[in-house]
Amino acid sequence: MLERAWPRALALIDGDAFFASVEQAVKPHLKGKPVVTGKERNIVAAASYEAKAMGVRRGVTLWDAKKMCPGLVVLPTDYETVSLFSKRMFDIMRRYSPVVEEYSIDEGFIGLTGLRRVHHSSYEKIARSIQNDIHAELDITVSVGLSVSKVLTKIAAEMGKPNGFTVISGRDIETKLADVPINDIWGIGSNTAALLIAHGMPTALSFAQKPREYVERILTKPGIEIWQELNGESVMPISMEEKESYQSIGKSKTFTPASTEYDYVFAQLVKNIENACIKARRYNQAAQEFSIYLKKQDHRSNGLRVKLDRPTCYPTELMNVARKLMDELWRPGTEYRATGVILSQLVAAKPVQPTLFEDPVQIVATQELFAALDTIREKYGKHAIHLAASLPAQHTQHLSSRGDLPTRKESLLKGENNRRRLPLPVIHTKLS
Repeated sequence: MLERAWPRALALIDGDAFFASVEQAVKPHLKGKPVVTGKERNIVAAASYEAKAMGVRRGVTLWDAKKMCPGLVVLPTDYETVSLFSKRMFDIMRRYSPVVEEYSIDEGFIGLTGLRRVHHSSYEKIARSIQNDIHAELDITVSVGLSVSKVLTKIAAEMGKPNGFTVISGRDIETKLADVPINDIWGIGSNTAALLIAHGMPTALSFAQKPREYVERILTKPGIEIWQELNGESVMPISMEEKESYQSIGKSKTFTPASTEYDYVFAQLVKNIENACIKARRYNQAAQEFSIYLKKQDHRSNGLRVKLDRPTCYPTELMNVARKLMDELWRPGTEYRATGVILSQLVAAKPVQPTLFEDPVQIVATQELFAALDTIREKYGKHAIHLAASLPAQHTQHLSSRGDLPTRKESLLKGENNRRRLPLPVIHTKLS
């Protein structure tokens, strides 16, 4: 273990029951009540701590959740508002340090090494200030783990949930790890945990205290790095780089109510194709393979995949392919509740070489058209313009008896319209 308390310092900021907490923040009357999101899919997507206390967990059906927790408040998932809260949370973190890694939508690492003089404060006070600012400005709580390596910050953050603040300095590692089960360590899966337990390492401390030579005999590089991190050696750097490319891009959407109408389900499929292609063009990528799938009301899915004649990132070039695939999958009279698409075998988008039977003029026109559409979307918002084939699916989300409009979709700020939205959450608070 380490002799110095702070050879370096970093923290993990982890949103507590983030999706449900955001709903409680924008709807203060829900504070203290059991809340879940996922109404649009009839499955719990996220649960507040009040709901978790009643046994409600992610993935259970709403029917089962309501049996566990009478009085459960069920809401549709409001991805827009959650994304805005996430952006604000990371903005607050960057006030204190430029070294921030957005690990997921609701948690991030922040590097604090060397910032005590900048902020005229201890590492503990800096991390506490971040936690307090997030609560004051967003009305949500986060748990904070402050330590000397990523793995240790993850362990620390989990110790105090919710709204916890746990410090593991270099000198505290041995004491703090003594009671941490091996399967609670970030990066240790069930198979590795079983292996370590079989070798007499049931806790994080017993694992960390093994000689490196012993660890190297039974584990591969990822496991060795976790051992190093547990011993206070930082070998997993905070990554500030944005993702530059993807191996595949998938888009799916559940709609309510389920539908037996071909044109409506196809319109939902086209929406997914549009969104996947927008993302592909943003990262200058094109797909060599294309897949679609349809999910039935009984949650069973059927899908097909094809190899494309040439790479593409344009939805108009995929729609005919999608229709042929859907015709093969479609069963008249069957209720469908979701569609999805996957762009795979992605390569860098390059000037298209037309095949023997393609019109090069049409290809150039398609490229120029979508360059113009991307410019329009950048200026007026992603939803400013759509393919006509997707129109039957527009404005129909969450309109059944099972789905309510998310708050952010009901609330327009000054200067907004249904197409152009400001990147700000709507928070209802009482002024004292």
